[in-house]
Order: sequence, then C-alpha cells, then structure tokens
Amino acid sequence: MVHSLGAGVDHFLHDNKWPEDVILTRMICSFGERISEYCLSYILKDLQSHDQFQALQSHKEWQSITPKMLSESKILIYGTGEIGQKIAQAISFFGGVNVYGVSLSGKQKDFFKKVFSLDDHYPLLEEMDFIINTLPLTSDTENMLNKDIFSYLSDAVLINVGRGGKSLSEGDLIHAIKNGKIRLAVLDVLAEEPLPKYHELWNHPQVIITPHISAVTTAEEAVESFVDTLSRIEKNQPLYNRVDIEKGY
Repeated sequence: MVHSLGAGVDHFLHDNKWPEDVILTRMICSFGERISEYCLSYILKDLQSHDQFQALQSHKEWQSITPKMLSESKILIYGTGEIGQKIAQAISFFGGVNVYGVSLSGKQKDFFKKVFSLDDHYPLLEEMDFIINTLPLTSDTENMLNKDIFSYLSDAVLINVGRGGKSLSEGDLIHAIKNGKIRLAVLDVLAEEPLPKYHELWNHPQVIITPHISAVTTAEEAVESFVDTLSRIEKNQPLYNRVDIEKGY
C-alpha cells in the first residue's frame, strides 16, 4: 500500500505504470474547506475592489467605487468531485450565486446550478466572471485549460487550485491575459514547482502566485488518515480514499 499525503496523486500515476498489486490511497481531510476559503478570499477581494482602494489610498485620493456582489457573479468550476463540490457549497451559502460545474461525465451534483460535460460547456464561458480549476492531472486533463477555452472568455478571473498544475497551459494563459480574455490569474498550483526565478509569471502585474498552500496537510491530519487507512486494510474494510488507477484520482 502507498498512501499519498496530498489530494493529488499525479506524481505517482502520470506517465507511469502503477503495479496492479499495490493499493494507492490519498488524503481526504480539510482540503475542501481550505481550498474553498482560499478561492472565496480572492473572489471577494476582487469584488470588493481591494487593490483599487489600496492604490487610491497610496495617492491620498478619495474616490467612490461601488463594490460588486457575489449574487451578481457567475462562477464556473472545472471538476465537480469532493473539492469542487465543497467550493460550490461554500459559495452557494451566500445565496443567489450562479455556480456551474464542468466534468468529463456532465453528471449533476449538489450545490451546482448545472453541471456540463466538457463538450457542452463552451457557450457558457463568455458569461463567466470567475473560473476555478480543481482538476487532477490525468491523461484526459493535461493542458485542458488552453487557448481553445480561453478564447471564449471575456475579462474573467482565473483561479487555479487544480491538483495537477499541467492541466493549465501557462503559455496559453499568458496570451489570454494579453488579449483581454483573462484580467487576473490567481495561481496556487503551477506546472513546475517551485516556479523558476526567471519565469515571466513572477513579475506579471495581472498574476498572483501563492506557493501551493491552498490546501496544506497538517501533521495531525496526515497521521489520522494514514492510521485509519491502514486499519481499514488490515480489517478488510471498504476504503473511501482508494485511488482508481484507471481514472487517476
């Protein structure tokens, strides 16, 4: 048995052949709540015009800007699994928010106004104010968020907390920002971590980078999850956190 101390397991499975006789399990803990709060903090920061007010304060200017409300926003979440659902639940708590989901199957899930399949969701993109990526990295999701999707957007905010950074094409993202398709990108997960010091994303004025901290595994949670998983294996009980090797999550 191998137990991942993170939610993502792409570092074990992506482009690797996993031995059939080895069970792979992963952490299921407070990740959903932590990532939900991370996403909400940047959504509210944008809607409440924090950066604009800070800039005005630095110039000692008194200028009224009316904050926008969550209920006026449309939000699209790529990935409707445990973490995607938690984010949708947290945002929906405020009431009146239109939260949509995209998954490979298009199966409807709680807390989403509607879930679309990848093939069916393109007409929706132009209306979206916020795009949140929670996808794991698999052969199906690699570079899924690319120029084809970005071309439909209009002045959107992108938040990337996808467990595999390579599900987002960073080159296409930079072009989308330059072309006005994306006005702000909040990146907690990147294709290469740590991000090399020479990378242009570091100094881009429309990019916020955090060092993969939207969901941190605490020592207490790690021990509890591992011991519980091992106990279930020894007792031949069902494993709620077993990874489907074929699906990659």
